[in-house]
Amino acid sequence: MKTLKFALILTLSITFFSCGGDEKKTEKEKVKIGTKKESSSTDNAKEIEVKVTGNDLMQFNVKVIRVKEGQKVTIVLQHTGKMAANIMGHNVVVLKQGTDIPSFSSEASAARDTDYIPNGGKDVIAHTKMIGGGETTSITFDAPAKGEYDFICSFPGHSGIMQGKFIVE
Repeated sequence: MKTLKFALILTLSITFFSCGGDEKKTEKEKVKIGTKKESSSTDNAKEIEVKVTGNDLMQFNVKVIRVKEGQKVTIVLQHTGKMAANIMGHNVVVLKQGTDIPSFSSEASAARDTDYIPNGGKDVIAHTKMIGGGETTSITFDAPAKGEYDFICSFPGHSGIMQGKFIVE
């Protein structure tokens, strides 16, 4: 019986001291998967670069672009697919507020000679050139007034899927 009590006390003592008797604490940074750490110094940056990719499945990798009013914005478009511009071309077109996307896209389909930008760009804030698979292009412009704008790919038939919001705060 004494041996059993001794064994029980010994076991409990070993368990107690091995589970936290040494007060070593480590702090781990909590990171949510799928997010990236942002620096507060970029919140007031005068310039921002936004990378957008488009692929052969008619998909942009971003649905929302957030910038500050008056900020110098550079949109870098990379076509990650393999198809040529005349088959599966992509561009990024930031439209003025109130522009009807279906109407704009219908007019754009007839504007092949101007990279599918109709009416001399009267409904456009900024746009990249049309590119094909493996190509990259960019455009730099000043962000407009605060508000919500649309961005699309104006290649015929793409704007229904390849679109997002350009939000100026």
